[in-house]
Amino acid sequence: MPQIPEKIQELTVGQLAARSGAAVSALHFYESKGLISSRRTSGNQRRYSRDALRRVAFVRAAQRVGIPLATIREALAELPEGRTPTEEDWARLSRSWRSELDERIKQLNRLRDHLTDCIGCGCLSLETCVLSNPDDAFGERAAGSRLLVERRGPAASAPGGGRLSRARGRQAPCCGD
Repeated sequence: MPQIPEKIQELTVGQLAARSGAAVSALHFYESKGLISSRRTSGNQRRYSRDALRRVAFVRAAQRVGIPLATIREALAELPEGRTPTEEDWARLSRSWRSELDERIKQLNRLRDHLTDCIGCGCLSLETCVLSNPDDAFGERAAGSRLLVERRGPAASAPGGGRLSRARGRQAPCCGD
């Protein structure tokens, strides 16, 4: 990892990318989402303060555990302007995100355990589909792809219970029809 002399207080996007391990395009994306910020030189080049390194590390660590960027942005917005997240900030935020992650893990485990029950097309042609119809919420009223008509309304369905192709507006085959 390239070292940047301490006397350099601002980094180019290339230096920030090299030090953080994030692609330049990812840094531009983070900036567009308000996760990091830069100033522009007279030549319209981006310059990042050194604290952007810690912010990028914070963002990437949170992303790795599945925290959405909007949630990360909210967490960073709570910090005083210009301050980078500290170890204490990370500990506090990780505690608050733990229940959300536990719930997501529970949902993923349920999805994994029921994956073999899925026919893969999403048409709800099974009487009980744990992926498209969790806990069989609609199973008592009706089964199969006719639920699509109920959800979207009659104009969204083609005659005969099939689905309309969004691209061309014609009926697409649906298993179980």
